Amino acid sequence: MDRLEAMGLFLSVAELGSFSATSRKTGIPLATVSRKIAELEAHLGTKLLLRTTRRLTLTEAGETYRRAARRIVEQVDEAERTAAGEYAVPRGELVLTAPLLFGRLFILPLVTEFLRAYPDIDVRLLLSDRNLHLLEDHVDMAARIGPLPDSGLIATRIGSMRRVVCASPSCLAAHGRPERPDELERFPIVGFEYLAPVVTWRFFDAPARKAIECPVRPRLSVSTAEAAVAAAVEGVGATWVLHYQCSDAVRSGLLEIVLSGFELTPLPVHLLHAGQGSMPLKTRVFLDFAAPRLRARLAELERSG
Repeated sequence: MDRLEAMGLFLSVAELGSFSATSRKTGIPLATVSRKIAELEAHLGTKLLLRTTRRLTLTEAGETYRRAARRIVEQVDEAERTAAGEYAVPRGELVLTAPLLFGRLFILPLVTEFLRAYPDIDVRLLLSDRNLHLLEDHVDMAARIGPLPDSGLIATRIGSMRRVVCASPSCLAAHGRPERPDELERFPIVGFEYLAPVVTWRFFDAPARKAIECPVRPRLSVSTAEAAVAAAVEGVGATWVLHYQCSDAVRSGLLEIVLSGFELTPLPVHLLHAGQGSMPLKTRVFLDFAAPRLRARLAELERSG
């Protein structure tokens, strides 16, 4: 039995919650995954997983083994990177993740410039609005917008991001320009379910020092910011998105930002990397390369209003 391979499969099953999901992720046949986990349990002389028709859970021994196995796999990964020279020279594969649109607009242009500067580094850029787990998904660095949970990750702040309400000039001409959040109750709305899955938009009245919750009724609900902005440009209604998601349309006059005096505190934007051990040079050089450039881009966005 390859114990390290079995550990990796066990960690994947524990993370994904099923043998079939691990089979799909790894490309290993389902029967092989099941057999290798059974061999690992037989070797250890204890049950690691409880299988029912509806779910799969870790036993107490399984949870203890999961934590220990994670440390072992991380140490092996670090040893391999050291042997490959990733701590001596900046080379190897760098895995990055970022929100879908933010990654395309801000991270991808940086990556193309970075690749020209560092020919011995390859980059895998994972764009997803689902936050990937850096350690379990083997990600070197992540761009995150919003408050950060307590974790062992190291965060480098690169700026902040406004949440703005915007609408097309034709929509504002037809329905009037809202001066207070409660006026949105009579306004046609494009709902962006990822940012605001409920039909209540939140604002802050600074002079009164109080939060405002404004119920809205979307005429159209969409699941991506790009779709929400496109619908707003077409005059369907006002939408509530992150500033960068609508900035091009605002700059070109297709949309106008309203209720700016009632915006919530801007969200922080960070670059995150794992805090265990030494940082590989490929990660260090990317952080040094990307952080000042992203700060400049975000500051420029903020100045654009």
